[in-house]
Amino acid sequence: MEAATLSRIGLAGLAVMGQNLALNIAEKGFPISVYNRTTSKVDETLDRARFEGGLPMAGHYSPRDFVLSLERPRSVIILVKAGPPVDQTIAALCDHMEAGDTIIDGGNEWYENTERRIHELAGKGILYLGMGVSGGEEGARHGPSLMPGGSYAAYQNIEDIVKKVAAQVEDGPCVTYIGEGGSGNFVKMVHNGIEYGDMQLISEAYDVLKNVGGLSNSELAEIFSEWNRGELESFLIEITADIFRVRDESGEGELVDKILDKTGMKGTGKWTVQQAAELSVAAPTIAASLDCRYLSGLKEEREAAAAALREAGLKEEVGDISSGIDKKRLIDDVRQALYASKICSYAQGMNLLRAKSMEKGWNLNLGEMARIWKGGCIIRAVFLDRIKKAYQRNPHLASLVVDPEFAREMVQRQAAWRRVVGLAISAGISTPGMCASLAYFDTYRRARLPANLVQAQRDLFGAHTYERIDRPGSFHTEWTKLARK
Repeated sequence: MEAATLSRIGLAGLAVMGQNLALNIAEKGFPISVYNRTTSKVDETLDRARFEGGLPMAGHYSPRDFVLSLERPRSVIILVKAGPPVDQTIAALCDHMEAGDTIIDGGNEWYENTERRIHELAGKGILYLGMGVSGGEEGARHGPSLMPGGSYAAYQNIEDIVKKVAAQVEDGPCVTYIGEGGSGNFVKMVHNGIEYGDMQLISEAYDVLKNVGGLSNSELAEIFSEWNRGELESFLIEITADIFRVRDESGEGELVDKILDKTGMKGTGKWTVQQAAELSVAAPTIAASLDCRYLSGLKEEREAAAAALREAGLKEEVGDISSGIDKKRLIDDVRQALYASKICSYAQGMNLLRAKSMEKGWNLNLGEMARIWKGGCIIRAVFLDRIKKAYQRNPHLASLVVDPEFAREMVQRQAAWRRVVGLAISAGISTPGMCASLAYFDTYRRARLPANLVQAQRDLFGAHTYERIDRPGSFHTEWTKLARK
């Protein structure tokens, strides 16, 4: 083909995310070729490109024609389901690619799969990136947060494109070269884990305000809108306010009340908790949010349990507590509890990134991770700028909880936080995310824990030994013999 007709980049996989990212790239002035195994998806994407402004896009119906339509060195983004479909797509494309070309996987892939593919493709001279893409359909179309990791040469091949395509914030585009290997996928996985925690904490705030405070959906919409103008300003708080305003078109009242209370999941939250366990990093808020999704799936069992425990004499405490509540104070307390809990959730995610970075030698810049999450992505929030600055002040910060600014805020909010958790427990309303965050804070801030007793127990039944606070070395005691002398 004539050089003038070649596309700057290609994208294979035209489901919702793929279509929208392709249109975003074209809109930024980069001619793009698109391909999908289902040919109707190619036609649909081309129709959108014409309708949305005659964007520079070419459609192709075979892997060969698609690859040959690209400028050298060729760069192809693939957006297909994680796992075997990625390997199948790579195999189909590689038959027509050559050394120096680049493949970028934009899916939610397990980071070790990306590291395997980097190694396999290196034998053919093909460069590879695993690139986390966050922001959903809207972000993909108008500016996502992008987390590319793998070959730095591959990143350089697409740097001009991703910097224009990514969401733009005051200190630059929401993309950076993350690091080597599967680091981009790992960072996106932890982003999703933080997202799990964030969503759980917001749902708990809603539960307390609705069931203890007795607030209507219209009142909740106003409260969340107000919160979105302050320290809690974020994408998730903003959309939550919108959700409370939507009426049910096929019945009375608001739609949110008609939704079945069973939460779906794709697996990245589970991976985050598994990695935290493997790296010995405490992530209780994220783990609590995952447990809640599992429990939400037991809808029939929960209904049966509610009936059985009612029959056994369990009484609802919510009504008695609600009658004497100061709504204004409750709203303010919940705001403060939500903020403090969220900081703990982000702290856990950042500590997980740091631990993995040390294990793998990725040299992740945690301040830069916070910066690229400021726009485009699901967990974007105004306090991410302050998280960025905390890590700029101290790149070796042990936890966000001990950054001087955040430490002051946690201390100022702990009384309100404890009131909300205590009130929820008294009312029989589960707040596992807030409780986990508070327990994390209380455990982390204590210079001495009851772990001395646990260690003594381990030594008694398993001769695991223990250390002492007053002299060096490992010790073992015949506890039972001495106790029963």
